Formats: sequence, structure tokens, C-alpha cells
Amino acid sequence: MRRRSLLRSASGAAVAMAAPAIVRADEIVDVDLRLVIAVDVSRSIDEEEARLQREGYLQALADPRVIDAMTGGPHKRVALAYVEWAGTHFQRTAINWSLIDSPAAAKDFAAKLEASPLTSQSWTAIGAALAYAGAKFDEPLFRSSRKVIDISGDGKTNNGPPAEIVRDELVKRGIVINGLPIVSDRPNFGRPPEADLDLYYEEKVIGGPGSFIVVAKGFADFARAIRNKMTREIS
Repeated sequence: MRRRSLLRSASGAAVAMAAPAIVRADEIVDVDLRLVIAVDVSRSIDEEEARLQREGYLQALADPRVIDAMTGGPHKRVALAYVEWAGTHFQRTAINWSLIDSPAAAKDFAAKLEASPLTSQSWTAIGAALAYAGAKFDEPLFRSSRKVIDISGDGKTNNGPPAEIVRDELVKRGIVINGLPIVSDRPNFGRPPEADLDLYYEEKVIGGPGSFIVVAKGFADFARAIRNKMTREIS
């Protein structure tokens, strides 16, 4: 009887060791990085360009280099949120904070993104977009020493608060802002192309220690640019 009892106890211990850890709903999870992906959906981006932009993120989330970066830190996991923005009237969280700790988790995030409807709204309010993205870090779901906003767009602010004012406030809170300006030779609603958009992002948008931009030369180049950018900022 004693032998049977010991075997039963050992079996129970083995099952307990094999069982995955259960994370309580009220538990704050430590991650290596919290990254808000902030994507321009203003009307200057047509349907084909929006599709190329979305496809760029889907490719990045499947790229082994990006996945290795997301799972290669001390905690071996990061938290991602995906928001879309246009004028001051429109910012929305398409995918809320999600834990990425494996290729399967990245694939699940990508599937949610692929299923999310494409939208288009008026104006370009980078300052309002940064404020909205910055507020995401106040949500008590994950904890990290690194907080990054990855903002991409094809135009300068033409609505809402100046981007640099909001940028400076977020940097004071320890948030790093990296940029992905999409520079093209296409006129923007009758206005000349904004060939100096990269300089605008350098001077008015990005900020914080180690902040940087990666330039996409048109929407066809977006996938390459976002893969390189996410690998660099996550690492």
C-alpha cells in the first residue's frame, strides 16, 4: 500500500511539473518591451497602398528575424498593440495588448490583423496619434523598462496639436518614438510630394534615447522597411 501511495504521489508531482503556469487575470506580466505600432490610415493612402502597408506588417510578423528578436530577450517575450490613426477625430486600437512569446503567438496576432477591416479617414494628426499611443502604456496589463511607439505615415501633420510638443511630453515619460516615413513622388491631394518627409520625422516626430527612422521609398518598399525597423527596435 505504501508503494502504491508513493507511486501515486510521484505521478501527481510529475503532472504538476508538466502543467503550464496559469497567469491570473489581474497579474501584471513582465516583458522585455511594450511596443505600440501606430499606423496612418488617412485618405492620402489609397486602397492599394493600404493593402501594401498591411501586408508589410503581416510579413514582418512572420519573419524569423523579427520573431527571434521578440523572443530573444531576458524574458523571451514582448507585448504588442496595433493602433490606427488619421485626424484628431480618429484613433482606434485595432488589436489590443498581446503577449508575443512564440512563433504561434506572432501568427495569432497576424491572423487578427489580417481579419481587421481596412479603414480610411480624413486628415493627418501625428500629435494626436502619439498622444493616443502614449496612453496605451497606462493600461496595467504588462510591465517593461522599454516602451516604444513605432509610428508610420505618408504625410506631415495638418490637423491637431504639433507633433513635436506631444513627442517631447512622451519622451519625458521614458517613451521612445521611432518613425517610418513613407516617401513617394505622388502628389498628396493636389499638393506637391513631401520629399522632405524623412527630415520632418527626424526633427518633429521621433525622440528618446536611441530613436531612429527607417525610410520606405514608396509603399512597395514598406515591407522591407518595416521588417528591418521592427528587428532593430525590438533587439
